[in-house]
Amino acid sequence: MTRAPAIFVSHGAPTFALEPGLLGSRLTDLGEGNLADARAIVVVSPHWQTCGVRVTGAARPSTIHDFGGFPPALYSLTYDAPGAPSLAAETASLLIDHGFAATVDDERGYDHGAWVPLRYLRPDADVPVIQVSMPHNLDTAGAFRLGEALGALRDRGVAVVGSGSLTHNLYEVRRDGVHAAYAVEFAAWSREAVLAGDVKSLLAYRRLAPSAIRAHPTEEHYLPLLVAVGAAGRDAPKAIDGGMTYGVLSMDSYAWGVH
Repeated sequence: MTRAPAIFVSHGAPTFALEPGLLGSRLTDLGEGNLADARAIVVVSPHWQTCGVRVTGAARPSTIHDFGGFPPALYSLTYDAPGAPSLAAETASLLIDHGFAATVDDERGYDHGAWVPLRYLRPDADVPVIQVSMPHNLDTAGAFRLGEALGALRDRGVAVVGSGSLTHNLYEVRRDGVHAAYAVEFAAWSREAVLAGDVKSLLAYRRLAPSAIRAHPTEEHYLPLLVAVGAAGRDAPKAIDGGMTYGVLSMDSYAWGVH
């Protein structure tokens, strides 16, 4: 069985589902080349935070439109990939073995942090998907450990996707077409650290990266990058340029173990 990739995707705003920008087609190319043979896909998204870790166990998870005030067309979109109940049980057991308190949730569907990027990665929804929640108290070290645990699934043909946003300050969204300098600088720092395999710096990004607190007033959208880095192991990273949306949301993404 071919080892499946680890991927970090910046999903930006929910409107990414309607506005592919630079990243959409690049994710589709990535999926066509590297996910067609995947046994399944596991997604970690900041839009599902729980006490402990939960894993979606429904055979047919619903599409959750967990946002408001957007164009009506966005609410008609669905992502109808099948779930994988047996893999959910396997994943929960694996996480328990790695020290996480994990349970299977038979009712939870896919939130937009999962289904929006998956509409580009696998637009035909032809690969089973399960979603893994982020604990409320997750920090960078915990996110990395979560990724390390999930990374074992890659050898079983299961791709691991951390879905977040490389920068995520919604208080400063702009529509004037000008990219905020601090967001550009933070994205550049992150790229250098990721491509260098500098895990120590990434774990301490809040102290070391320029404008880290401004780029991420809260941490939940950066932590999926650490999940993907943990799942990557020793694989070499590949940068996927995503550009910048709304002036402050870097869409840059990364993949490991891809050709």
